[in-house]
Amino acid sequence: MSGLVVALVGTDHHPFERLVQWVDAAAACRPGVRFVLQHGSSRAPEVAEGHASLAHEHLVELLAQAGAVICHGGPGTIMDARDAGHRPLCVPRDPRRGEHVDGHQLRFAEVVAAAGVVRAVGSLPQLDRELDLLLAAPRGAVAGRAEQDGVAARAARELLAAELDALLSARPRRWARGARAAR
Repeated sequence: MSGLVVALVGTDHHPFERLVQWVDAAAACRPGVRFVLQHGSSRAPEVAEGHASLAHEHLVELLAQAGAVICHGGPGTIMDARDAGHRPLCVPRDPRRGEHVDGHQLRFAEVVAAAGVVRAVGSLPQLDRELDLLLAAPRGAVAGRAEQDGVAARAARELLAAELDALLSARPRRWARGARAAR
């Protein structure tokens, strides 16, 4: 069991207070485990070790040492965790809570969870259960990574490409409407 949990909220400017609170609650219940939280624009944690940002090299080192990873629903963060051998616990940002501008992280997390890339987490009790499983298991025993990586990675790339295509195709129309309104 590794005594390190790495939690990442990402770099979006919207605060992600819910995940900061959940990580602090998890850390308070596990005093023998080191929790490192990259909190971005959210408030700093009270219990976990907090960093507004982490240099990528430092992040990669932490991920390599971690017994568990908790992250937002960003594809880059998820793939960094996967590269380090983790099946991260994914708490996607929810725009209804002011955590993001749209629901793309919710949609992405749903697809990659179904493909086995992440474990989607929707509540603090679920996070606690999943975290206990990961911390109690030998490194790699819970991840189930090798057999699913090819299919899961393809599914994740296809979904991300579709999301980006949809965003790009919608954007010029909005710009065109804005330009007409400005005239």
